[in-house]
Amino acid sequence: MSKKSPKSPNTPKTAKAKTAKDDGIVGEATPTTPDKTGAKGLDIGRPSADGLPIEDPDALPTHREHGPRLQTLFDVAQAYGTRSFDNYARIRSLAETLRDEFCAWLSREPGCVYLIPPEGRFSAKNYQSAAFSVAGKGYLPLKPISFGLAVRVSEDMDFIRLKMTCRKEGDSMFVQIEDGLEIRVDQPVTEDSLTPLFQATYSHLIEFFQDRIDEYDNGRYGTQDIGFDLQRIGG
Repeated sequence: MSKKSPKSPNTPKTAKAKTAKDDGIVGEATPTTPDKTGAKGLDIGRPSADGLPIEDPDALPTHREHGPRLQTLFDVAQAYGTRSFDNYARIRSLAETLRDEFCAWLSREPGCVYLIPPEGRFSAKNYQSAAFSVAGKGYLPLKPISFGLAVRVSEDMDFIRLKMTCRKEGDSMFVQIEDGLEIRVDQPVTEDSLTPLFQATYSHLIEFFQDRIDEYDNGRYGTQDIGFDLQRIGG
């Protein structure tokens, strides 16, 4: 009878490579990993002369071999990439906090607000990085970012989508509800700093339904469109 080879107690386990998607940071909009010549958040590759990736990073020229103009371009691109990633991280943190705290502000019952894409079909679930307008871009542009909030509005699991657009200005964040009111959110983001946004978002929803009710009761609703994305989830 053949003997089984003993297992070596010192054999290390192979660790699974960790990616930005594992961290839930960017997903579809994962920035290119920064290197000596790239900028975080930009779609910067490292091609060889034949168009294939260079296997040995040391095969590329060092910074000392670059001319001053190219080095200046590298530096400003890296500064752009750093800020674009910071912009995304701040907006995503605010959006996730808004989702959780707005639901708690509306009701003790969970599952009344979800973070969803700002357009397209959606379900009552959190879409993680896919909820943001930069998803799938391949790079992170330095500009305002939009996301969607799905808010439950009935016992029958009807959800209405609100498109929110967020930007940073100085030490504050500004969130625009649909194409209308913009609310300032002071840093750091807390329940207190978000309360004006809760109230404005809630009023926006109430007024939408009430305005349509009034228009119907007064016989003036025929030329109005819904203006909101209302969808029933489940049976």
